[in-house]
Amino acid sequence: MANIDSTDDGLTAEQWLSQAIEADRRGDFLAAYDIARRGLETHPNELWLKHRAVLALARSGATEQARAMFRDLGLEGAAEEDIAALDARLAKDHALAAKGQERVARARKAADDYQAIYERPPGYYPGINAATMRLLAGNADAAADLARRVLESCAEAGRREGREDYYLAATRAEAHLLLDDLPAAGEALRRAAAVHDGDYAAVAATRRQLRLICEIKAIDAGLLAPLNAPKVIHYVGHMISAPGEAGRFAAESEDLVAGRIADCIEQLAVGYGFGSLACGADILFAEALLRRKAELHVVLPFDKDEFKQISVARGGRVWLNRFDKCLKQAASVTYATDDSYLGDDELFAYGGRLAMGLALLRATYLDTEVEQIAVWDRLPAEGPAGTSAEVAFWQKRGSRTEVIDCGPAAKGTVTTAVGADLGKSPLRRVVHSMLFGDIKGFSKLPEETLTGFVEKVMGGFATVLDSYGDKIRYRNTWGDAVYVVLPDSVTAATCAMDLQGVMTGLDLDALGFPPDLALRLGGHLGPVFEGHDPVIDRPAFFGTHVSRTARIEPVTPPGEIYVTEPFAAAIALAQNSPFRCEYVGNIAAAKDYGAMRMYVIRRR
Repeated sequence: MANIDSTDDGLTAEQWLSQAIEADRRGDFLAAYDIARRGLETHPNELWLKHRAVLALARSGATEQARAMFRDLGLEGAAEEDIAALDARLAKDHALAAKGQERVARARKAADDYQAIYERPPGYYPGINAATMRLLAGNADAAADLARRVLESCAEAGRREGREDYYLAATRAEAHLLLDDLPAAGEALRRAAAVHDGDYAAVAATRRQLRLICEIKAIDAGLLAPLNAPKVIHYVGHMISAPGEAGRFAAESEDLVAGRIADCIEQLAVGYGFGSLACGADILFAEALLRRKAELHVVLPFDKDEFKQISVARGGRVWLNRFDKCLKQAASVTYATDDSYLGDDELFAYGGRLAMGLALLRATYLDTEVEQIAVWDRLPAEGPAGTSAEVAFWQKRGSRTEVIDCGPAAKGTVTTAVGADLGKSPLRRVVHSMLFGDIKGFSKLPEETLTGFVEKVMGGFATVLDSYGDKIRYRNTWGDAVYVVLPDSVTAATCAMDLQGVMTGLDLDALGFPPDLALRLGGHLGPVFEGHDPVIDRPAFFGTHVSRTARIEPVTPPGEIYVTEPFAAAIALAQNSPFRCEYVGNIAAAKDYGAMRMYVIRRR
């Protein structure tokens, strides 16, 4: 879906590591993880590629995946300080995921781990983390004592190195915050902001840690403003009208709107932009982002050549050239679907929402703000897609839109949009969530257990699906397999968790089932054709996105729920979602379907 820096498997371990570090610094933790894992395919014993892969997962919020990988890669017990500190960091993240006394106990464990490293000769990084974990565990005095020791360690390091780098300044800020010396903390933060050199992964980690201290000590988090990361935006806007044609964005207003876009991006300190690349506002946004040296992430709703014909060519040859130039310089290009347009605007709506979700995911990783900027005439939506529809969707979830006026509407001849005369399919396309599941170990069940399997397992699944009423748009089963279609990602995630609950609630031994019997589920969200299946004489869903979902379940570990990036983006976009999605990697799907970015669903 997204670009990876290199496909050259002949790179040295150092080159792979350099690429992974660069992606990590940009806050693209998923790419950093994928690069490190690919490097390990040819350099399986490279310690620092292992470290980088686990660190990238941890920074993306995939704590449980990172802890499992730390063990699987044989990093436990490593003598290197950074490896041991990563183990302690995972214990810290494990603590932050808990509540109440469980959180206190885990924080105490993380503090012990960090302090053991600090005591070998002292290095300030483990020490300051130990101090903050002591505070989280409820021991403010021990935290303050450690913070004083860490400041001494920082002074020694500063004298030894002859300079103050980012980590040294950030550690001083954290120590002063633990000691309630806010002026000194503020000064150290300003020094840290001056020397981070664009390492926004480090900045995000620092902000989260310091905000935790602010919450515990009731300190105004506005103190952390010097470490604000660049903003992430979702951009959208009207297509431009060719000279002499009617439209919502007149060609005569191009220079005016381009200037307003550039000013807005500068004022908001934008560092990352997600959106499409139609002629007009989209390309103006892309050009402004590239001039600012911000990252451009393009999301196209379908095939590039068809998109150019429908959404770019109407502006003329100059816009086609500008499209090609922007696409070539984009940090990533994601295709929402491989399907053809077929005159169905639902694909544009799907692509727009995918871009919004990806923007939210990136903002979460960077611990920064996300905003929508729209070149918009403020008129209501005329269909499921377009600028007005995307603004309405964004604002419905309670998020802010910065509106740039596109000037007076263009007067002239109304022309039929390219693609409008494409024959629409007799099947209706809708965006739905799909789940495919099967039971690992079913084929080895003895015949005498099948009655219990049908009653307890399949009967349990039926009870769960019945409870969702008309939210279940389609269900089917064959043998041990289950296929379910639901209207949205949150409903699908909830249903998937409930189906897993059926399995985890069974006494496998009492039923005569093997101990490793488990359900594996794959989920995806995408545009599918809704129609009538003449063979079974009932409504059904068809299309490539159904096939894509079916290819996920076979590569899902037993007991887990793996979902695609569009599903994860939709979870991020949903209001008050009780779920989060942890990245698991760019994984090859079943039956040579290609690699897909996959996530595992967790409850918040």
